[in-house]
Amino acid sequence: MEHNTHTRHEHHGAQQDQHGHHGHDEHLGHEGHGGHHGGASWSMAAQATLHCLTGCAIGEILGMAIGTALGWGNVPTMVLAIALAFFFGYSLTLRGVLRAGVDFRTAFRVALAADTLSIAVMELIDNGVILLWPDAMDAGLADALFWISLAISLVIAFVVTTPVNKWTIGRGKGHAVVHRYHH
Repeated sequence: MEHNTHTRHEHHGAQQDQHGHHGHDEHLGHEGHGGHHGGASWSMAAQATLHCLTGCAIGEILGMAIGTALGWGNVPTMVLAIALAFFFGYSLTLRGVLRAGVDFRTAFRVALAADTLSIAVMELIDNGVILLWPDAMDAGLADALFWISLAISLVIAFVVTTPVNKWTIGRGKGHAVVHRYHH
């Protein structure tokens, strides 16, 4: 068995000489493949989080504005904002994956796999900050507190969610799934 393995390596070496292929050792760790499973860069994680934040912010702002304008209570307003954050978060990813020529069912699965954890963490942090911020839940659209607390909660959510995305991308999950369709 050892002899066959050795022979294959010799054969691979012959191909390297004839065809200019890289040596086998260079492929073992996949170090040159942009951090697919060995870890993700902070820049890559921040970009994925910013993408997620865009959808979440659209949904959060729209949901909070609609609920507040209609005089809804805190719970229905927050439920609407969270539902819209997931909707817009998934929609942005779905749009990009569909552009790659993927069928809707596959694109929808990719969006769910790519964004669910990221959006959930972002929404938990964002809404948690709003809930804990004194008087933020009672602020109206015309109040500076409404907009300031919402903006700061989204910034905090970005900061907390970025390491989560770094971890998931480094494991080949989360937004790493989406990147497979960008090539």
